[in-house]
Amino acid sequence: MQTTLTINSRGVVTLPAKLRRALGLKADDLLIAETTSQGLLLRPAVTLPLELYTPERVREFDEAEAELAALLPQLPTPA
Repeated sequence: MQTTLTINSRGVVTLPAKLRRALGLKADDLLIAETTSQGLLLRPAVTLPLELYTPERVREFDEAEAELAALLPQLPTPA
């Protein structure tokens, strides 16, 4: 699919709805803009959620692991 886009005075490019639908893009999706030998390439960015734990939350995990270890029978260690 090929279409013409316009850049406004603030540098904003609007992708037509038909193009967004064809590519499965929705509001707030991130794109990577890359220059190539043929011009400008736009492609979806792959993002992964990241969860940061507070020291208190890490302690909760450690305590839960210790409780679980106390409940499980000890496995023999290989000789």
